[in-house]
This record gives sequence, C-alpha cells and structure tokens, in this order.
Amino acid sequence: MNTEKSRALFEEARKYIPGGVNSPVRAFGAVGQTPRFMEYAKGAYLYDADGNKLLDYVGSWGPAILGHAHPEVVEAVRDACLRGLTFGAPTELETELAKQIVEAVPAVEQVRLVSSGTEACMSAIRVARGYTGREKIVKFRGCYHGHSDGLLVKAGSGLLTGSVPDSAGVPKGYAETTLLAEFNDWGSVEALFSAHSDIAAVMVEPVAANMGVVPPEPGFLEGLREITKRHGALLIFDEVITGFRVSYGGAGSYYNVLPDLVCLGKIVGGGMPLAAYGGLREIMQTVAPLGPVYQAGTLSGNPVAVTAGITTLDILKNHPEIYNQLEQMGAVLEQALRAKGLTVNRVGSLLTAFFTDGPVRSYGDALRADTDRYARFFAHMLEHDIYVAPSQFEAMFLSADHGEDVIRRTVDVIEAMEL
Repeated sequence: MNTEKSRALFEEARKYIPGGVNSPVRAFGAVGQTPRFMEYAKGAYLYDADGNKLLDYVGSWGPAILGHAHPEVVEAVRDACLRGLTFGAPTELETELAKQIVEAVPAVEQVRLVSSGTEACMSAIRVARGYTGREKIVKFRGCYHGHSDGLLVKAGSGLLTGSVPDSAGVPKGYAETTLLAEFNDWGSVEALFSAHSDIAAVMVEPVAANMGVVPPEPGFLEGLREITKRHGALLIFDEVITGFRVSYGGAGSYYNVLPDLVCLGKIVGGGMPLAAYGGLREIMQTVAPLGPVYQAGTLSGNPVAVTAGITTLDILKNHPEIYNQLEQMGAVLEQALRAKGLTVNRVGSLLTAFFTDGPVRSYGDALRADTDRYARFFAHMLEHDIYVAPSQFEAMFLSADHGEDVIRRTVDVIEAMEL
C-alpha cells in the first residue's frame, strides 16, 4: 500500500501540532505505524491522501451510523450553511432536536445542547453536585468520560493506549473528589458508599467502550440504580457512544434501566461537533438561567450541527430496520473473529476482539490483552485495505452501509490471517 503522501503530511503536521494529531490515538503509536491522512469518505469507505480506498470500521469513532456522507444529511447541512453558520441566538431547530431527544430517550425530560462529549459529561457532573450539594463522584476504572480534570483518573481509550494512568496538569484536589470502582464489580461500589456519605453521583458507560467493548454483567446496572437511589446520589449514564447506537432509545432503553442524567454525543450530532446532557426536569432546572448551576457555550446549539443531528435521528427513527441489520452483520463479524480463537465482546454494532484468553469483563481483564498481537492484526487488516481502530482498547463500529458484501469481504480477510 502506498503511504508516501500520508508520511509526508504527518511529518509536516508534527511541526505545528503536538504529535502531529489533534487526538492522541490517531497517531498510530500503539500499532507502530504512520497515520493515514484522509481526504474524503463515502458510505462504508475512507479515501486517503495516497488514493487508497479503505473499508472503514472506525466510523469517526461512532457518529457514522448511517455511513459517511449520507446524502440526506449532507443536503440538509448544505442548506443550513447557506442560512448562516452560527448566530449566538436561539433557533427553532434547537427545540426540534431537544424534542427528538426527549421523545427517544426515556430518562430525559429536558436537555441542554453542548459541543462535545467531554463538555456534556463535565456539565452533568456539575449538575449532579449542584443538585445534591455533595462533591464526590464515583467512576469506573477504564471508563472514559472526556478529558475534564476530575474525570482523568484511571480513564480508558487514549490513556490506555499510551499507558498513561493519569494526566499531568490535573490538580490533586480534583482527583481526590473522584472515587474509583471496578466495572462489573458490585462489591467495589458498595464499599465506596459504605466509606463515603458525600457521593453526588455515579457516572458509568452503560456499555464500556473505551477499554474495548465490555458489556454490563446481568444485574450490574440495576444494582447501580438501586444503590444510588438508596443513598440519595444520582446515576449518570455516559451514552456518548451508546446513545442511538445500541438502540434508538440508547442503552437505558436497551437494558431497561433509567438513570437520572444522560450524556449524549457522536450520533446525536450526525457527525458534526454536537453533544447533549439531559435528565429529569427537576434536576435540569437547576441549570442557569433557571438555577444556580452555570454552564454556557457560544457554539452550543449551532444550527448546522443541530440540522445534521435532526436529520440523522429522523432517518434512524423512520428506519428501525437499520438496527436489525446492524445486529445481524455484527453477529457475522463476531462469529468470524471467535473462529480465530479471539475473545469477542459485542453489543449490537459495537464490537471488540481482544487478543487474550478468557472473558473480558473489567479493566483488569482488558489489560491482559496482547497489544503486540493486536498490532499485527491491525497491520494485516490495513494491508487488505480494511481500517480498524489503531488500538486494542477501542471498538469496531458498523454502519448501515456495512451490508452483506462488505461483511463477507471482511470475513474473508479475517479467515486468511495467521495469529
């Protein structure tokens, strides 16, 4: 595969951008390669600067559930751009998207639009603290909720990839308000509530997807719901990845467990920079200008991004068969990877093949994965023009454009690899 132009672009980027990338995992450091620089995308494919056509299982890390450059979404965005890129004032579109979210996600009665998943999670934490009058937050090792200071404690995704357990520049005081539990370990949660009376909230990815995909064990989410209610704390679902992906109503609907607050991103913006947090009306009315919890953003509710979100959610709502297709194609891919002796975790169109023996149900289990073997897997797939995540600790994302022919081609490449 020719990569000459990508290599040159990477060298140029490193002169002006730290590490040459604007998000660490894109640097391909965990797989020992040079990142591919993309020029455009269509359907299930990416096209890089060297003219290579790559079958894409990253999907911009989740937003591209309809495939890249869906014609209805692109047309709607183009029309929105012609009306102006940003106003810094309310629009009817914001209310329309908020209404779609409220109608789709059972736990959400009111919602505030923001610009990124990090911002949504950071804001939800602030709301939880303001509503309860408490300071401490429980999170789970290996779960990632964005790069705000208080949540960069044993986080997942890029931090796992780079073997960095915390981040420099985070004041000790912030970290001390974050309590760590083990995902799928009910005892670790009970122990924290026994030791601390000032827990404001438990924040969790209902399906962990930043230490690789790790589904909740039966009863785990239900247990979190019960213990938070019992102790007067809030339950926050970080559905930046799972929202509108595992089902139209998100993971709360999928597992029939309703949190107090929900963070959304990626799909909710249709591929544009947009996210949201929402929940029970009583809680959300603590947010300014109604209440004392301050949060603001110049580009929050940006009309172009909101238009992309509205159009994407409309398509998903009107075509529920998309979720059936994603489930079927995901099952075929899972079977092929299992046949190679890999440990595979999958929830619908989210999937990770772990290069380890035995089940992966926690951060510790994920860390046993052989990252060198994963790097060889990544290289094999890329040599056959298939683009998967450049990290063992990420998910493969399927889209509506990953039809039978695309999956069959992928299975053939998997079957041909030597592990």
